[in-house]
Amino acid sequence: MENNLDYCMKLAKRIYDLDAEVYRLVGSSLGRTFTGDEETSIRNLATLLHVRPHGHLLRSEIALIGNMARTIRNKEDRSRMLDKYEAILAEIADIPASFGSVDILDETLASLNTSNLHQKFSEDDHLIICIGRTHGSAGTDIGFALADALKINYYDVEIFNQVLERLDAEKDSVWDRESCAANPKKSHKPCTGFRRHFRDFSRYHGLPKKDAVFFNQSDLIVDMAKKEDFIVMGRCADVILTNNRIPHISIFITAPFEQRLRRMMEMHNLDLKHAVRLLKKLDKQHEHYYQFYTGRKWGAAVNYDLCINSACYGIEESVELIERMIDRRPEKN
Repeated sequence: MENNLDYCMKLAKRIYDLDAEVYRLVGSSLGRTFTGDEETSIRNLATLLHVRPHGHLLRSEIALIGNMARTIRNKEDRSRMLDKYEAILAEIADIPASFGSVDILDETLASLNTSNLHQKFSEDDHLIICIGRTHGSAGTDIGFALADALKINYYDVEIFNQVLERLDAEKDSVWDRESCAANPKKSHKPCTGFRRHFRDFSRYHGLPKKDAVFFNQSDLIVDMAKKEDFIVMGRCADVILTNNRIPHISIFITAPFEQRLRRMMEMHNLDLKHAVRLLKKLDKQHEHYYQFYTGRKWGAAVNYDLCINSACYGIEESVELIERMIDRRPEKN
């Protein structure tokens, strides 16, 4: 492969151009993924591609382009854009140290697999898959790859961003507790002050900010579930949809602590001590968030349709296992 940085710059330019072309073909008020000037956007994208990324930021931005491409009305244009999108995804996965290169597979556990699961959704139901995951289990990678395989939309941090827009809130004034792994080294210090308190009281109708975000986020998920197929990561979406009697599949992905620890060390370039501390902290935060808003125990098998030990399968075979469970194969463009 040519010089990695040069290659990443060229690939970043293709991603930027694809975003622009998809936006043009959609022909609606939907916004572009990259709204900054071309030079800065390409440079930032190339940086994400070149260095060892967290994966979360790059994955979410790429997913937004795919989500938009699937809304293009003209079938030939839609097929052409999705072909370009999938080609770019394949190239990203081949970049050394990209988010697609650190698997979770344990060869010993994988050799024991004998699963044969089948379940069908009716033709009239939207396919909605809610995925919960422990940190370091490759759950977000599996969710993203599954959405691409099924050719349906993938939602993660963009849901939270839409809620912030709905609330007219500044991004730095509310902490997205579900995305605490997006930048594990970043500290979150919410803004305080007497004046801010009363302004927020009016904005959020007397609710704490985190509650206002959760309730608006819940409304958004329910609205989406009535209109489209999609995969949603976390956000207590499984319980939200259950409470609204909306059909869905709920999945929880985890792996042995030692496997998750190794993956966190590789992905975030952490030593053992810091990786252990970070992994325990992030899991605790996620567990508290889920239990606080649902009253359920996070990760308890009884709360999910399917629980996967991703160390038994790795990313690709976890996707195949879920496809087999729902018995729904992707259609050709």
